Amino acid sequence: MPSAIIIGSGIAGIATALHLRAAGVEVDVFENNDYPGGKLHAFEINGYRFDAGPSLFTMPQLITELFELFGEQPTDSFQYHRMKSVCNYFWEDGMRFTVDADREVFAKEAAAKFGIEAATILSYLKNGQKKYELTASLFIEKSLHKIGTYLSVDTLKALAHLSEMNLGTSLDALNEAAFGEPHLVQLFNRYATYNGSSPYLTPGIMSMIPHLELYLGAYYPKGGMHSITTSLYQLALRQGIQFHFSQKIEQILVEKNKAVGVKTASSQHFADCIVSNMDIFSTYKKLLPSQPHPERKLRQERSSSAVIFYWGIRGTFTQLDLHNIFFSSDYQQEFAHLFKHKTLFNDPTVYINISSKETPGDAPPGCENWFVMINAPGDYGQNWEALVVQARQNIISKLNRLLGTDIAELIMAEDVLTPPLIEQRTSSYRGALYGAASNSKLAAFLRHPNFSNKIKQLYFCGGSVHPGGGIPLCMHSAKITSKLIVSAL
Repeated sequence: MPSAIIIGSGIAGIATALHLRAAGVEVDVFENNDYPGGKLHAFEINGYRFDAGPSLFTMPQLITELFELFGEQPTDSFQYHRMKSVCNYFWEDGMRFTVDADREVFAKEAAAKFGIEAATILSYLKNGQKKYELTASLFIEKSLHKIGTYLSVDTLKALAHLSEMNLGTSLDALNEAAFGEPHLVQLFNRYATYNGSSPYLTPGIMSMIPHLELYLGAYYPKGGMHSITTSLYQLALRQGIQFHFSQKIEQILVEKNKAVGVKTASSQHFADCIVSNMDIFSTYKKLLPSQPHPERKLRQERSSSAVIFYWGIRGTFTQLDLHNIFFSSDYQQEFAHLFKHKTLFNDPTVYINISSKETPGDAPPGCENWFVMINAPGDYGQNWEALVVQARQNIISKLNRLLGTDIAELIMAEDVLTPPLIEQRTSSYRGALYGAASNSKLAAFLRHPNFSNKIKQLYFCGGSVHPGGGIPLCMHSAKITSKLIVSAL
């Protein structure tokens, strides 16, 4: 039986292990931490449960199909439901708006709220859908780095519509031209943050992202986001996949330009192929120090990171839901601070996720668990202790203004996550949440492939390689990588 070693048990690592196991490959997963899931894990403070990382769930079929690979009924192990509303938005001028999950309803309500024709909004959304459907098979579902990807009817269709992809226009410019109304422009600009980029730099092709929420749907997994990890981990155990926790890989062993195994502090392990679910930068710099490095790819601008406060809140807020956004009054300056000045803006956009709205047991009775996140630059040696203190003050001040209350008095439990801690816990270079940023029209082509061009039987999966970060793209990464491996074994 062919064998594989996977370095890292992030969601892409677990999914790759499952795809390989279904193909008859013996799989061992080595994880530095004492838990699976990477960024997708959870913890508890004083009776408040928090999902530590990703909070948006789309394209659930990418999870459920893994159970189906082994003939299992997904609902026996993993349940979820579609959200009726996607997000509540708050602006400093008092404007508030809830995005309905039905795009027809959303378009009608947004038109009434912002003075825009509903047909204009629907046309924008349908154009985004068209971009997605034309490019998904090329940019998302297959390796961009294999010639066979380009020898297909789908590729010819995408190339025929290349002028409609808005690659030469920023997302902000596209949204300004489409709407003009500042609140609506800012609402659609926010989708750039779904891959850690700036709407003033990332190309207009990213207008396809709203399609994932407003047509394909936004969902909530029963038990919270961590249930994605726990259900897939339990599935992997049932299928005989071996996990080795608290096992730090020190080196990928290479012989005659072929990956043959891995080395820990105490032993060596060998397999027919090696898959790194570790950040691509850290993989090369830490695990392949003596091998040639793809320096151009490793020098790419990193995506944004985050500062996250986990607050146990006394009391409940009826005006808030699962997903809530409090916008900066100067969005352009916020992104200039993040990507140009490498610091936090004094009026940050604040995202609050409250899973206790869906799972009441995540907080004590009459209380809520607030996951409070602001976008942050990567770690470039800033004074994060001072930045966190200032960020906390700015966030509380903003929420006090927009919610009309004193948030500080309601915080009963607290923890904080910073870019240096993200790097420390997940090996994500500079604490970047999505690997490389997508602040150029060629960003998709510059991402590292899912395999090594120099070292045979060495593969990569996860958010720092093709096709990108976020749960859906990580799941696609796992599918691409496993197909490449199976075809080579």
